[in-house]
Amino acid sequence: MRIIAATQNKNKLNEISQITKDFGLGLVSQADVGLGDVQIDETGSTCEENSYIKAKAICDMTGEPAIADDSGLFVDALGGAPGVNSARYSGVHGDDAAARKMILKQLEGLPYKKRTAMFVCVITLVYPDGRKLVARGECPGHIAYEEKGTGGFGYDCIFIPQGRRRTFAQMPQSYKNEHGHRGRALAKLRTLL
Repeated sequence: MRIIAATQNKNKLNEISQITKDFGLGLVSQADVGLGDVQIDETGSTCEENSYIKAKAICDMTGEPAIADDSGLFVDALGGAPGVNSARYSGVHGDDAAARKMILKQLEGLPYKKRTAMFVCVITLVYPDGRKLVARGECPGHIAYEEKGTGGFGYDCIFIPQGRRRTFAQMPQSYKNEHGHRGRALAKLRTLL
């Protein structure tokens, strides 16, 4: 079955493709179906709402099943920010470097035990007949004192998963695929499928 991934984020698409390669999903990108320039406003206040908004919009445009991911970094000491605004936290959509810098500055001087955070990912699969499957994955951890590592994307170089000493960006991609928020959400989706 062909499923359209409702994202323009190539890193996210690559990660979803790697994790789902054994699911039997014929995952294609928005660009593959001529919707590469389509921007969908994420007007929801939760990852669940935004994931559904994106998947439903692409499903409605194409008449085919669509899958969307909405994820965010929720930092306890920042009252849950950046949260659903993770991609726009710096004020410029997709400026991850500026967003990381802001977070590190806001947490300056805070001891490690108070730098708790959680990566959250919600995956929604919407079918043309109105059915939907929703799966949520969470990965608790801490915010590092500085950026470390060159792998991954987004906030990976400042996020240390619980029980680990290195950031996601310092670990093999296979570790994040299995233990990260997106991998956990997609594992739940696989069970639902």
